[in-house]
Amino acid sequence: MSGEKEEKFLPSPAVHRPAPQHPVSLIISAIAFYWVASLSVVFLNKTILSGSEFKFPYPLFVTLFQLIVALVLLIVSGHLGKRNRTFSMVPPFEFDLDIARKIAPLSIVYVLMLTLNNLCLQLVEITFYQVARSLSIFFNILFTFTMLRQPTSAPAMLACGVVVLGFFVGSYGETNFSWAGLLAGVGSSIFVALYGIYVKKTLSIVENNQWRLLHYNTTISILLLTPIVLFSGELGEMSREVYFLDDLKFWILMTVTGVAGFLINTAMFLQIKYTTALTNTISGTAKSCVQTLLAMAFYQNPITAMNGFGIFLSLFGSGLYSWVRYAEMQRR
Repeated sequence: MSGEKEEKFLPSPAVHRPAPQHPVSLIISAIAFYWVASLSVVFLNKTILSGSEFKFPYPLFVTLFQLIVALVLLIVSGHLGKRNRTFSMVPPFEFDLDIARKIAPLSIVYVLMLTLNNLCLQLVEITFYQVARSLSIFFNILFTFTMLRQPTSAPAMLACGVVVLGFFVGSYGETNFSWAGLLAGVGSSIFVALYGIYVKKTLSIVENNQWRLLHYNTTISILLLTPIVLFSGELGEMSREVYFLDDLKFWILMTVTGVAGFLINTAMFLQIKYTTALTNTISGTAKSCVQTLLAMAFYQNPITAMNGFGIFLSLFGSGLYSWVRYAEMQRR
């Protein structure tokens, strides 16, 4: 599992809750855990797909492997939760065919979201990744109106306009531009927006339990993606082109990436539980800024003035949109 909002594998709970009275150290720990897990997902996936000694440009197989790791961890955590309070938030694994059929449309969207996200990471620089993925706000507004018939306020539309402007400015100024990477980012943004809507529609099937939904969604996604990987030709190409398939360090790196993808769910759960909605908003926006700066320092990606301005606009617009939506929900 990868990417940001990527990170939206767990839906956000209702905003209307009392301000948590938790120790500052606990709040800081929850935020730090979220940052480490989120940044790790993006950079580890980028490292595997296109940036390391183990360059492994097979996004379908990477996505499937990470889903399998996540499912194993879900099953183990659910089993440990029966006798250990640390894992008590994760219920025992379950899989009912009638429930699975109802959740399958969500899983189709989920598989497309993860696969396109990994493909985008493979094809574009991380500094451009935020820009390529920024249109999820635009598509969220579009699908919320067309599918749920819920209008969006003028201030939120204005913030979205800033994001869209940042998308075009950043794309035009990108030095290592890739049409395939850009289209994968736009496609991922579409399915991120659809995923959020389908989660809202699907949660009631599992009594609003996010972890039960994750059990079904991960299992169904593996069942959907396995035949796609088998018929995609990736396995045959891997056996011919990849010389390090018997290298233990490679599989350790792959497994660590899958664990990081799983930890995102726990990190988001803890940040939501121990902080406020406003803190979540600020944390997510600040993390995106740090992610871009770290990518500039770590990968030394060349950034033009126009590209940098586009990145700034997309980050600023995303933060402004989150702030506007938070303020609107507080008023309601």
